[in-house]
Amino acid sequence: MLVPLYEHDGDVHAVFTRRREDLRRHAGEISFPGGRQDSPDEDLRVTATREAAEEIGLPPDAVEIIGALQPTSTVVTGYSIYPFVGVIAPGLRWELSPEEVAEVLELSLGDLRAGYARQRLMRRGLPIRTDTYTVDGNLIWGATARILSDLLERVPD
Repeated sequence: MLVPLYEHDGDVHAVFTRRREDLRRHAGEISFPGGRQDSPDEDLRVTATREAAEEIGLPPDAVEIIGALQPTSTVVTGYSIYPFVGVIAPGLRWELSPEEVAEVLELSLGDLRAGYARQRLMRRGLPIRTDTYTVDGNLIWGATARILSDLLERVPD
Protein backbone atom coordinates (compact mmCIF):
# COMPACT_ATOMS: atom_id res chain seq x y z
CA MET A 1 0.00 0.00 0.00
CA LEU A 2 1.17 3.51 -0.79
CA VAL A 3 0.63 6.46 1.53
CA PRO A 4 1.11 9.36 -0.93
CA LEU A 5 1.94 12.70 0.69
CA TYR A 6 2.52 16.14 -0.74
CA GLU A 7 3.03 19.64 0.63
CA HIS A 8 0.88 22.53 -0.53
CA ASP A 9 0.75 26.02 1.02
CA GLY A 10 2.61 24.79 4.10
CA ASP A 11 0.24 21.88 4.77
CA VAL A 12 1.00 18.21 4.23
CA HIS A 13 -1.79 16.34 2.45
CA ALA A 14 -2.45 12.61 2.11
CA VAL A 15 -4.09 11.01 -0.91
CA PHE A 16 -6.86 8.47 -0.30
CA THR A 17 -9.31 6.57 -2.49
CA ARG A 18 -12.98 5.85 -1.88
CA ARG A 19 -13.68 2.34 -3.09
CA ARG A 20 -16.70 1.71 -5.30
CA GLU A 21 -19.94 0.80 -3.50
CA ASP A 22 -20.45 -2.35 -5.57
CA LEU A 23 -17.19 -4.09 -4.62
CA ARG A 24 -17.31 -7.40 -2.74
CA ARG A 25 -14.79 -6.36 -0.11
CA HIS A 26 -14.45 -3.02 1.69
CA ALA A 27 -17.14 -1.46 -0.52
CA GLY A 28 -17.41 2.33 -0.23
CA GLU A 29 -14.59 2.52 2.30
CA ILE A 30 -11.80 5.08 2.24
CA SER A 31 -8.29 3.71 1.98
CA PHE A 32 -4.86 4.48 0.66
CA PRO A 33 -4.12 3.13 -2.84
CA GLY A 34 -2.96 -0.46 -2.67
CA GLY A 35 -3.48 -4.08 -3.53
CA ARG A 36 -1.94 -7.51 -3.74
CA GLN A 37 1.49 -8.58 -4.92
CA ASP A 38 1.53 -9.98 -8.44
CA SER A 39 3.98 -12.68 -7.31
CA PRO A 40 5.58 -13.64 -3.98
CA ASP A 41 8.91 -12.38 -5.35
CA GLU A 42 7.64 -8.86 -6.12
CA ASP A 43 9.19 -6.18 -3.91
CA LEU A 44 6.42 -4.70 -1.76
CA ARG A 45 7.53 -1.16 -2.70
CA VAL A 46 6.98 -2.12 -6.34
CA THR A 47 3.57 -3.52 -5.42
CA ALA A 48 2.65 -0.24 -3.70
CA THR A 49 3.64 2.00 -6.61
CA ARG A 50 2.19 -0.37 -9.24
CA GLU A 51 -1.16 -0.50 -7.46
CA ALA A 52 -1.22 3.31 -7.10
CA ALA A 53 -0.60 3.57 -10.83
CA GLU A 54 -3.41 1.10 -11.57
CA GLU A 55 -5.92 2.65 -9.15
CA ILE A 56 -5.33 6.40 -9.53
CA GLY A 57 -2.89 6.82 -12.43
CA LEU A 58 0.05 7.88 -10.22
CA PRO A 59 3.21 7.12 -12.25
CA PRO A 60 5.71 5.08 -10.19
CA ASP A 61 8.53 7.44 -11.21
CA ALA A 62 6.55 10.35 -9.68
CA VAL A 63 6.85 8.79 -6.20
CA GLU A 64 9.84 9.04 -3.86
CA ILE A 65 9.46 6.31 -1.24
CA ILE A 66 10.81 7.74 2.02
CA GLY A 67 9.96 5.00 4.49
CA ALA A 68 7.57 2.37 5.75
CA LEU A 69 4.94 2.30 8.46
CA GLN A 70 4.02 -0.60 10.73
CA PRO A 71 2.47 -3.59 8.92
CA THR A 72 -1.25 -3.67 9.70
CA SER A 73 -3.86 -6.42 9.46
CA THR A 74 -7.48 -6.07 8.48
CA VAL A 75 -9.86 -7.56 11.03
CA VAL A 76 -12.61 -8.89 8.75
CA THR A 77 -10.61 -10.11 5.75
CA GLY A 78 -7.33 -10.91 7.53
CA TYR A 79 -5.13 -9.17 4.97
CA SER A 80 -1.65 -7.99 5.98
CA ILE A 81 -0.99 -4.47 4.74
CA TYR A 82 2.55 -3.15 4.30
CA PRO A 83 2.28 0.65 3.97
CA PHE A 84 5.05 2.67 2.32
CA VAL A 85 5.16 6.46 2.55
CA GLY A 86 5.85 8.23 -0.72
CA VAL A 87 6.33 11.91 -1.48
CA ILE A 88 4.66 13.22 -4.63
CA ALA A 89 4.28 16.62 -6.27
CA PRO A 90 1.14 18.66 -5.54
CA GLY A 91 -1.46 19.23 -8.24
CA LEU A 92 -1.31 15.85 -9.95
CA ARG A 93 -4.25 14.75 -12.11
CA TRP A 94 -5.82 11.43 -11.24
CA GLU A 95 -6.99 8.72 -13.61
CA LEU A 96 -9.34 6.54 -11.58
CA SER A 97 -9.68 2.82 -12.18
CA PRO A 98 -13.38 2.52 -13.09
CA GLU A 99 -13.49 -1.01 -11.65
CA GLU A 100 -12.21 -0.08 -8.18
CA VAL A 101 -12.16 3.63 -7.34
CA ALA A 102 -15.15 5.95 -6.94
CA GLU A 103 -13.12 9.07 -6.08
CA VAL A 104 -9.78 10.42 -4.86
CA LEU A 105 -9.65 12.44 -1.65
CA GLU A 106 -6.78 14.79 -0.81
CA LEU A 107 -6.97 15.60 2.90
CA SER A 108 -4.59 17.73 4.96
CA LEU A 109 -2.96 16.07 7.95
CA GLY A 110 -4.13 19.01 10.08
CA ASP A 111 -7.77 18.40 9.14
CA LEU A 112 -7.31 14.68 9.76
CA ARG A 113 -5.86 15.32 13.22
CA ALA A 114 -8.76 17.66 14.02
CA GLY A 115 -11.25 15.03 12.81
CA TYR A 116 -10.07 12.31 15.18
CA ALA A 117 -12.64 10.63 17.45
CA ARG A 118 -13.20 7.30 19.11
CA GLN A 119 -16.60 6.19 17.84
CA ARG A 120 -19.05 3.35 18.15
CA LEU A 121 -19.82 1.99 14.68
CA MET A 122 -22.08 -0.82 13.55
CA ARG A 123 -20.37 -3.28 11.21
CA ARG A 124 -22.14 -6.42 10.01
CA GLY A 125 -24.72 -5.92 12.73
CA LEU A 126 -22.17 -5.76 15.54
CA PRO A 127 -21.16 -2.65 17.48
CA ILE A 128 -17.45 -1.84 17.50
CA ARG A 129 -15.61 0.95 19.25
CA THR A 130 -12.79 2.23 17.07
CA ASP A 131 -10.56 5.16 16.20
CA THR A 132 -11.92 7.26 13.36
CA TYR A 133 -10.98 10.34 11.37
CA THR A 134 -13.72 12.41 9.73
CA VAL A 135 -13.11 15.30 7.33
CA ASP A 136 -15.99 16.92 5.44
CA GLY A 137 -18.21 13.90 6.09
CA ASN A 138 -15.56 11.42 4.89
CA LEU A 139 -15.17 8.70 7.54
CA ILE A 140 -11.86 6.85 7.82
CA TRP A 141 -11.82 3.86 10.14
CA GLY A 142 -10.41 0.34 10.47
CA ALA A 143 -7.00 -0.54 9.08
CA THR A 144 -6.75 2.78 7.24
CA ALA A 145 -7.32 4.67 10.51
CA ARG A 146 -4.65 2.55 12.22
CA ILE A 147 -2.17 3.28 9.41
CA LEU A 148 -3.08 6.97 9.53
CA SER A 149 -2.57 7.02 13.31
CA ASP A 150 0.92 5.55 12.85
CA LEU A 151 1.68 8.20 10.22
CA LEU A 152 0.40 11.08 12.39
CA GLU A 153 2.53 9.93 15.33
CA ARG A 154 5.62 10.23 13.11
CA VAL A 155 4.82 13.52 11.33
CA PRO A 156 5.04 16.63 13.52
CA ASP A 157 2.10 19.04 13.71
